[in-house]
Order: sequence, then C-alpha cells, then structure tokens
Amino acid sequence: MLRVRDIMTRDIVVVAPDATLREVAEVLAERRVSGAPVVEDGRVVGVISATDLMRFESPLPGAASRRMRGDRGGAEAAPEPPPGYFAELWAEPGAEVLERFLEARSMEADPLDRHTAGEIMTRDLVSLPPDADVHVAAERMLREGVHRLLVIEDGRLEGVVSATDVLRAVAERRL
Repeated sequence: MLRVRDIMTRDIVVVAPDATLREVAEVLAERRVSGAPVVEDGRVVGVISATDLMRFESPLPGAASRRMRGDRGGAEAAPEPPPGYFAELWAEPGAEVLERFLEARSMEADPLDRHTAGEIMTRDLVSLPPDADVHVAAERMLREGVHRLLVIEDGRLEGVVSATDVLRAVAERRL
C-alpha cells in the first residue's frame, strides 16, 4: 500500500504571513508551484495559492478598465469612453504629468505590494498524517476541492502532497 510519505514533496516552499502578495507571486513563479503553506513561528497558519491571488486581483480597477475595452469574455461590451476622456485626465503638460504618472505607479496603484499573504490566505487547513494511504489523500482532495494537502505529524509540517504527486504515482504505476 502506497503511503503519503512515499510521494509527498519534502522540499516545501513556504511563505510568511507578512510577505507581500507580489513576493508570494514571485516565489510561486520562481519555484514553479501553485501554492504554499503560510508559516509563522514554525507553525502553519494557512495556505496561499495562485487561485487566492487571482481572486484578490480580479475585482481591482484594472478589471473595470478591461470592461471598458470590451474584454468581457464574449459578453456585451461596455461603451467606449467619449473622445477626449483621457486627454482631460492628463490636460496639464510638463512636470505635473510626470508626477501624475509616478502617482499612478505608486503603492496605491499596486495592491500586490500593499497587501500580504496573511490577508488573503485560506485559514482552513486540510491535512493528513504521513502514514495515510494515497487513495485516502486523493479522496480527500476531491471531497475538499483542493489541489494539495499538508502532511503534518506531531504538529510539524513534514511535506505537501499535491494532485500532481498523486498523478505521478499513477503514471509510474505505483498505485
């Protein structure tokens, strides 16, 4: 019988709750993972995923500007702004235009730098012990609607088992 410990990832990517969302996105991209446990003082306090980041990003003003351009996935497009709309916003030439540009790129315009993993992480932890059967892990992922489970023993994070780990075991005919 194949156990979770036999297929789990032990080299775990973790982030701190005070990591900015930009830092989280960069770590996930660099390590080529879709999520990571959020660890504070050696204790798992949550999990953050690419899905959490996308949910956070979606209601931002950028989504409204995409709607103005008509990028609504086939839905009826919002009307184009009237001619001169953008020119009125940037009517004053000179040094003030540069100030406005820098202001638009400030922290206020970039919420990924203003918000943290702790703000948007999933706090409900879904975990199994390392000696759990891989079939149980797969069933739990399906039931809970998650792509990864934390592997915890005696309160310590030992690893992460993902849907990819289970698929790899199937492909290698280990299951």
